Order: sequence, then C-alpha cells, then structure tokens
Amino acid sequence: MVISNKSNRRHFIKKAALAVGSALLLGGSLLPASVMAELGEPEKEELKFGFIKLTDMAPLAIAYEKGYFEDEGLYVTLEAQANWKVLLDGVIDGQLDGAHMLAGQPLAATIGFGTKAHIVTPLSMDLNGNVITVSNEIWEKMKAHVPMGEDGKPVHPIKADYLKPVVEEYKKEGKPFNMGMVFPVSTHNYELRYWLAAGGIHPGYYAPAKGDITGQIDADALLSVTPPPQMPATLEAGTIYGYCVGEPWNQQAVFKGIGVPVITDYEIWKDNPEKVFGMTKEFTETYPNTTVRVVKAMLRAAKWLDENDNANRMEAVKILSKSQYVGADADVIANSMTGTFEYEKGDKREVPDFNVFFRYFATYPYYSDAVWYLSQMRRWGQIAEPKSDDWYMETAKSVYRPDIYQKAAEALIEEGTLSADEFPDFATETGFRAPQSEFIDEVTFDGTKPNEYLEKFSIGLKGEEVIK
Repeated sequence: MVISNKSNRRHFIKKAALAVGSALLLGGSLLPASVMAELGEPEKEELKFGFIKLTDMAPLAIAYEKGYFEDEGLYVTLEAQANWKVLLDGVIDGQLDGAHMLAGQPLAATIGFGTKAHIVTPLSMDLNGNVITVSNEIWEKMKAHVPMGEDGKPVHPIKADYLKPVVEEYKKEGKPFNMGMVFPVSTHNYELRYWLAAGGIHPGYYAPAKGDITGQIDADALLSVTPPPQMPATLEAGTIYGYCVGEPWNQQAVFKGIGVPVITDYEIWKDNPEKVFGMTKEFTETYPNTTVRVVKAMLRAAKWLDENDNANRMEAVKILSKSQYVGADADVIANSMTGTFEYEKGDKREVPDFNVFFRYFATYPYYSDAVWYLSQMRRWGQIAEPKSDDWYMETAKSVYRPDIYQKAAEALIEEGTLSADEFPDFATETGFRAPQSEFIDEVTFDGTKPNEYLEKFSIGLKGEEVIK
C-alpha cells in the first residue's frame, strides 16, 4: 500500500501562513529567517520512501503522520517493499528517493558485496529491536541445559551454549540444523552469527571469490534468508528451527504458540545500532537541502517516539498497526514497543530499552558502528581478503555522514525545536564511540582497531586468513 501526504499540501500552507509573524515562509516551509538563509529551500519537494513492515520503520510513519515532513516543505509518499533486495534496488535505480535500511546495506552496496552502488546514511533510525526465536520443540530440548531462577523461570541472558548440545544431536542424526535471518548483510545475520559463535556453534563462511554466497561453509547451523513477515509461518512449517528477526514477528510466534523468543539483541550487544536511513550519494549531492530537511523531520519523529519516558508509544502502536505500515495486531506490537517483552507465554519482563529511537544519541551515524558491521563482514568471509585498519576507516567515512546529520541538528537547535544537549557535542565528537564491552561474550570492541578486534575471536576469519 502507498501512503502519500501530497493531498495535505493546501492544509499545511494555510497552517504555516498563520504563524508567519515570527518566521519566514518560503516554498511551503516555516523556519526562522536565519535558518532559512543557512539551509535554503528543498530542491525536490515530492519524495517516495520505502520501508519493510517492521516496527522500527516508526520514525518514517511518525514523521509522516505528525506532519514533520510537511513542515519542511516535503510531500512524501511511503511505500512498503516486498523484501530488502527490492527495497535496495528501488533506491539504486531511483524509484525510491530513500529508504528504511538494514545498517549493513549501504556498506555492502558501497564495497560491492551484492549490487554495487554508493549508498550513504545520514541518520541511524534506532537501537536494539531484534530477537532470536526457536521452535517449541527446540526450546524444550534447550531447557534441559538452561539455568532456572528461584521463580522457576529461565535465567537470562540465554546463551547459545545451551543450544549447542541440541545442534550436536541433530548433526549426529544427519539432520541439518536450519535457521532463518532476513538478509545476508542484515544486523540479524550478524547478531545470530555472533550469538551462535559465542556458544561454540559455527555459523559458516561466505566465499564470494569462489562464487559461494550461501554463507554455509563449515557451518554447524545453516543460516538462510526468509523475509521478516514470513518467519513465523516458516517456523511453524518446520522448514527452520529458529530465526532472528525484528518485531513484531517474534511476539507473533508467542501469540500463535509456535515458538519461544530466547534472547534479545540488547542482551547480545547492549544498545546496538539497528536500522539506518539510506540514500544514494548522488541524491544527497544533487538535493542537499532536501536531504537535510528529511533528516530534520526524522529527528523530530525519533524524539517524539522516546520523549517523556516513551509516553507516546501507545499512540505509535496504533499508527503502526495500520495495514499500510506494519499491519499486525496492536496487542502484538505493544508487547515490545511499550517497554516489555514476552518470552515464553506468561513470562513477560520489563525491557524498557527494547526499542530506542532517540535517547543515547541513537540517531547519530557513528563511524564505529559502520566499522563493527564491516568487521563482521570480514569475520564471516563477505569481505574475502584482509583489509587494513585505514581501509575500514575510509569505508566507514564514505558511507556514514555525520556532516549531514549535524546540519539538520543545528537547524533544529537554532529553531528551538530541539536542544543542544540532545545531540553529541559536535565540536569534540570524533564519530567513534568509547570501547564497548557489553557483548554477550564480554569481548571489547574498539572501532579504531578492527583487526585487533577480529583477533579476539576463536571462530571467524582474521589476519591474512582467506577461504580457499
């Protein structure tokens, strides 16, 4: 389904005209004159953005529904896409002006893993939000190894160590242990691989130089692609025994009684970056004012989603439950979007940061986030040859664009719409987070030293290693 705000143009211009006394009205945008002089009018007003039906597309839906795009003089159409490849192709060939993307997609496209195109991201859309779910049958086998608390409930985080005996049992019986993820360069793929490897289960290598892009070389668990909305049905059919996906497709498994979410990505890597907003480099260069205005609108949406301790989340749930957005029952979406998460039926726990859209500088496109994704591409063979630390830095900086982000943030600050303390200190920000150690295996990641980081893993490529 296609959603467009073009029909609201007349209402917006009338609304803006009422406030013209203290501001300058130009081209359908209402901004203080000082900011308008800096930013300028949008070069392209009518835009089409793509998304996948997941709750973390929320900043796009809210920017649309709350009129934030219109406030920037932008008349936006939102269009759900069939899968991540179709979405990426749409951005590359110009059918879409931008899209809700997997964090790994702009990086992979730019380095030529898959379709080659220079995609950039001026905005990170959220932190956390994914879960690993297993079938009821696998969960029953895992439970024999999972420690239980005094309340009789599993002690979290649930490690892949408890899955390993089950995988070994299947291997002995000659049964492939199949699991699903949403795309080869998705966060879900890397998180599932990270969790499995931390428990001693090899998730397999890619060998693009040999023409092998299955990612199953030497694998104990065989990972393959399933589109997010199809995950529960594929699990129920027995085609896969578990999967990693975003919401609401894990809570859907609970509601249907077909599977058990065992671990959130917050528990695998606390406050990990998840989706980004992607555009071609050409678009951002041809339409720089438009690009900054898009980021402004989405920053306002992200703030709205998190402000007042998530007070707006139930309203967001109602919006996302509409068929043109996520199209799942509001109860299913609310189970994670409102700060709780249900594992086994009846085992609902407080997870206030399951979805983070703005706090913790969630929207800032950190170079170190890009480096982490690139390190995982190298670890699993998608980057087939060794690369220098400088290569990682240069690639990250060619894709992640905090310079565009900063222009949008400073315009919002000057307007008084947002405050400076809601953003990093741009005068001192390097784009690299402090070393992060809150991973499930307690391995510390320093984004300035990717090759040193890779050396810390017992499973995965490092140094000069290649798949022959």
